[in-house]
Amino acid sequence: MQVAVIHTAFENAPQTVAFVDVGEMETNEALEYAFRWTNNVMGSWSIKKTELEASDGQLIENGDYNRNVTVMVERPDGMGLRSTSMGDQMLIGNTKYSVDMMGFSEV
Repeated sequence: MQVAVIHTAFENAPQTVAFVDVGEMETNEALEYAFRWTNNVMGSWSIKKTELEASDGQLIENGDYNRNVTVMVERPDGMGLRSTSMGDQMLIGNTKYSVDMMGFSEV
């Protein structure tokens, strides 16, 4: 099963930014997993490298790399995408969910 992550909160038009493979997870667990792995916590979820170059030239581990995330959009400047935020949406099958302040609600 896959979750489509759609950034809508700060964009002029909705944009599908990722597909997250979630296996056979239950709906809420799948949404939480997709949310976590499309957030910049310890690196960049959308730069598909296990290591990133720090400002001093040192290589650091990209703690947000996840092979289950397929990035669908690249920024022209090569920077990573923003984190998934409240107001964005996720799609599982034909059911769309909104990212709420706490949790998710069906749209």
